[in-house]
Amino acid sequence: MNGQTELNINAGIVDQRITGIVAEHSDWLPGGDENKKKSTAFVLLCMNALLEISLEEAADLLTEGGNDAGVDGLNIGDVDDGEFTVTIFQGKYKIANLSGSANFPENGVRTSLHTVTTLFDPAKQIEVNEKLAPKLEEIRSLVRDGYIPNVRVVLCNNGVKWNDQSQAWIDQSGLPPDQVAWLHFNHDNIVEILRKTKSVDDSLNFTGQAVIEDFNFRRVLIGKVRVSEIAELFNRHNDFLLERNIRRYLGLNSNRVNVAMHETLLNEQKRSNFYFFNNGITIICRKFRHNALQGANYQVRLENMQVINGGQTCKTIQQTLNDLPDGAWNETCVLVRIYELADEDQDFVKDITYATNSQNPVDLRDLRSNDEMQRQLEIGMKDLGYTYKRQREEGGSGSAVIASSIVAEAVLAIWRKKPHQAKFLRREHFGKLYNEIFSGLNAAQAIMAVLIFRAVENERKRPVKQDPPDFLPYSSHYLAMIIGERMLALHNIGLDGISHKNVAELIVSFEEKQNQRHSEAVNTLQKALSGLYGKKKLSFQQLSATFRRGDLLDYITAPV
Repeated sequence: MNGQTELNINAGIVDQRITGIVAEHSDWLPGGDENKKKSTAFVLLCMNALLEISLEEAADLLTEGGNDAGVDGLNIGDVDDGEFTVTIFQGKYKIANLSGSANFPENGVRTSLHTVTTLFDPAKQIEVNEKLAPKLEEIRSLVRDGYIPNVRVVLCNNGVKWNDQSQAWIDQSGLPPDQVAWLHFNHDNIVEILRKTKSVDDSLNFTGQAVIEDFNFRRVLIGKVRVSEIAELFNRHNDFLLERNIRRYLGLNSNRVNVAMHETLLNEQKRSNFYFFNNGITIICRKFRHNALQGANYQVRLENMQVINGGQTCKTIQQTLNDLPDGAWNETCVLVRIYELADEDQDFVKDITYATNSQNPVDLRDLRSNDEMQRQLEIGMKDLGYTYKRQREEGGSGSAVIASSIVAEAVLAIWRKKPHQAKFLRREHFGKLYNEIFSGLNAAQAIMAVLIFRAVENERKRPVKQDPPDFLPYSSHYLAMIIGERMLALHNIGLDGISHKNVAELIVSFEEKQNQRHSEAVNTLQKALSGLYGKKKLSFQQLSATFRRGDLLDYITAPV
């Protein structure tokens, strides 16, 4: 090939996609030459695929630039059970080499090691750019308040994993492995995610007796399976067995439940009781078959199988047993439930998944998507010229496309007047807060909230004013709430007064005075901060903590 390296097919697919991002969304990327833009677009695509967010949402996570401490992108998760997850992305993209064979560079690994030991220690001083600074201080504010960070370092390249020397540095760093996880992510992972989930057909060997019966026109099998069987099953098919979510691609989650599960498996005295300590694994399939003439120890063949509950159990088992392949696992079993469901049972599948995953709000948006309230919003928005995305997987983009997740966030902040919960309790928007957000909500109210929130977010990302206030990166939800209250007051209506009859008029009125409304809201918020703190100069950490706790709500007086 005239001295050139051979093109890797998946690397070529990703490069083509990156070229499209540069052409269509150049304004999201840093200035400079095309190589810099393509490198940043690669990080953008990695975050888009791995976190399962839109490209526009991923663009808001970019921190690349001078003084970025080796952090090209950063995502801060919600607080859950005293912990929160931070995902750090560092990208290394080979523009001229699409062979997919280059290791992630050693200097990139060393930079990330230094980053982790510095960013999460509030006592250590570090100079970072204006994109990273607010996020850094938000993390440190949480740490100062006693929340424990779980860190995921995602090293992305269009090549292979880092070398043995780099791995040795990671192993010798002293960073606790139950709190800091290292993940390699490349072009192959991106293409795998872009593919539609394939049908998985395989067998599971059950140990001892099992319950097998027909129930409500469906078949059920309940029994116990050795953990070694689960590990081998996932080694063969890996994440194709799981519904798409962030846990699928980040492997062993370092929260306390999974760590305890891991430790139980490693404990020779406790591992035989793993069956009693774990809630088990739920598998759905199109069909399962077994030898009914046997009385026990069935080999069960499954067609189109999918794990809908217990994915973390499966991943923890897989990683633990792969790290300790010579362990004595014959007496270690886990409860497995198999439900044979017909193709037309998809609504029932969602009901099962919702019921068995109700402790996992991160997945509930899709599980709620068929609720009557969601369908009503979809119909109402369509009549008003908008497309409502009830599920994450639904395609489409543009100003006329509105995702249910944005509706939940905007409505909770603006109309329900809980801006701190809108930002910091996103996990609960489709869980504990679902009815509070969506009950009685009509399509016009939802659209109006989203348009206000979008306008405020656009100002945060690309401020019109030359010298924006220090609190701007933290205050979008509060500013949107104030603007919403101001709009209702100006039109002399309550929330019930927003309907399909007047929403077009309200939108025009808002857009005509959008900048003025934003300036008024900023002034209102500044007065509230002065009321709370006086003339004291506030650090980013203090600002982050203030907006997270909702301290300002009692000091905000909507402009009239």
